Amino acid sequence: MNGDIFSIWIAFAGGVVSFISPCVLPIIPGFLAYLSGASLGKSEAKRSELFLNSLFFVIGFSIVFAALGVLLNSVLRTVAYGVQEWLSWIGGAIVIFFGLYLMGFFHIPFLEREHKLGTGKKFNSRYLTSLVFGMAFAAGWTPCVGVALGAILGLAVSAPGTAFYLLLAYSLGLGLPFLIVGLFASQAANLINKYSGIVRYINIVFGVILVALGVLVFTQNLSTIANWSLLNNILIGK
Repeated sequence: MNGDIFSIWIAFAGGVVSFISPCVLPIIPGFLAYLSGASLGKSEAKRSELFLNSLFFVIGFSIVFAALGVLLNSVLRTVAYGVQEWLSWIGGAIVIFFGLYLMGFFHIPFLEREHKLGTGKKFNSRYLTSLVFGMAFAAGWTPCVGVALGAILGLAVSAPGTAFYLLLAYSLGLGLPFLIVGLFASQAANLINKYSGIVRYINIVFGVILVALGVLVFTQNLSTIANWSLLNNILIGK
């Protein structure tokens, strides 16, 4: 159980790492402002519009990720019986692969390319526009956020029945920063420009965590985390 909870927290962290990826982070404030029709740093009324459009944008991509989680749950549960060892090997290998990628051991141009959403047609409702663009973001920007998302999907493969919760946690990790930017757009834009240089180091740290987690999954020792937590509780109790 503790292993699953740890995986869910990793999925949440993966969402945050996706948000600060180089092909997402720089364009976020301006893009959300475009959706809401507001300029950064305007009045409180405009700020509320920006936040609400950010909220619908987050709901949009969360719907897609949640649906993917439900689909994976259904598929994995039907094939999981008798092949758990193979699923652990496959899932662990995927997690290790993306962990090494984040640490900079190799590069895949397809995952590093900047993707832009087309903004041709808007609906009469800005909220509906933001919702649809959020759903398009989940599908159209998958290569961009694919490193962390791929690692989370690897975890899902190794633990049938948790896919929905992992992708929901991933959506929360990706969505909360969007909401914060929507609420404090101008300040967030300044912080993004100021601290963009530390993104590389955050990726390395998360990559190390993923490699360690992937090894545990590959060797089917994820329960080690639960045992360590139990031992820690016993020691604290003493």
